[in-house]
Parts: sequence; C-alpha cells; structure tokens
Amino acid sequence: MDVLYFAWVRERIGLPRETVDTQAATVNDLVTELRAREDRYDLAFSDLSALRVALDQQLSDFDAPLSGVREVAFFPPMTGG
Repeated sequence: MDVLYFAWVRERIGLPRETVDTQAATVNDLVTELRAREDRYDLAFSDLSALRVALDQQLSDFDAPLSGVREVAFFPPMTGG
C-alpha cells in the first residue's frame, strides 16, 4: 500500500511517500511496524494524539482496519484561518 506523509511528519521521516508491504490489520498495527523500522519513524509517530490519518482519502481512526485500503496518509491536524 502507499503511505503518504505530510507537513512535519514528512520532515521527520524524510520522505513524502513510500510503498509499504505490510501484514498490519489496523492503522495502529501499521504504525507499530513503521516505528520499529528506524528512529526517525519512531520519533514521527511518538505522539499519535498529534496526528490524523486518512484511508483512501477519507478521515479515519487509528483502530480502523486496513483490509482493502490502497492509501494511508498521516498528517497533523489542520486549522482554518
């Protein structure tokens, strides 16, 4: 699946997107896999309350299943103005 990173998440990981081969059942499982890769991922995902996630461009929760999902995007909360 494609994993996209936006704003400071992209800056910490150093990539705007990547294709990930995963066995993760939920977004939380995917985050656990990513955090185990390298320190930069661990840092980026250290505080999930500061992140939002979208599955196939629909806002979702971290406990959402990944079955059939093609794209996961991680980003900080957006504010209007």
